[in-house]
Amino acid sequence: MGSYLNPGNFSFCGSLRSKIYVDKSELIAKTNEVLYTEQKYICVSRPRRFGKSMAANMLAAYYGRGEDSAELFSALRIHTDKSFREHLNQYDVIHLDIQWCMEPAGGPENVVSYITEKTILELRNYYPEILPDSISSLPEALSCINTATGQKFVVIIDEWDVLIRDEAAKEDIKNEYIRFLRGIFKGTEPTKYVQLAYLTGILPIKKACLPHLCHQLRIICWICIAKAENGASLL
Repeated sequence: MGSYLNPGNFSFCGSLRSKIYVDKSELIAKTNEVLYTEQKYICVSRPRRFGKSMAANMLAAYYGRGEDSAELFSALRIHTDKSFREHLNQYDVIHLDIQWCMEPAGGPENVVSYITEKTILELRNYYPEILPDSISSLPEALSCINTATGQKFVVIIDEWDVLIRDEAAKEDIKNEYIRFLRGIFKGTEPTKYVQLAYLTGILPIKKACLPHLCHQLRIICWICIAKAENGASLL
């Protein structure tokens, strides 16, 4: 397990052990439906304290190859879904929390380089014979691994919009971050290595001046696309 690549299921375990937990695992059935389709790019925009990070941790625990999560989900609703076993712990998950990265990176101006360096380092530990030292671009690294192994990635970015909505961030920092996102998600090559993209934030991506990503990221606002039997939103 790594910090950014296949982080495991520890964070989701904490949610399950909490005194108040609402089963939102049926969200997984919805994300499984869009795998291998053009709708596999999802951006969830909702107010704070609506469980966005918990859902992101749940998806990382379900899809990631870092740990066997079968028992963890055995008592949840998704366990009975026909797609549950097919995709359980089958993919390399890259899970980034942009808000958290701000501090270890030393400020917003270093976030992109920090994420790139740390994630590629963990990828090299997983695939030591595949990634040459000359590769310093994260999209290129993902493409290289996919070409050599066929392995696909689930990319989860929590608080994706921190650098966009933060007034302290300069325009060049925002532009660098937008180029970073476009590099990972936009174009022919990402369609090969991205199995699912799941971004969470409070800012609708249409308001973030990202016209080149809008057509690709399916935007789900805080109004739910579906509801669980107890009335709690799946998202």
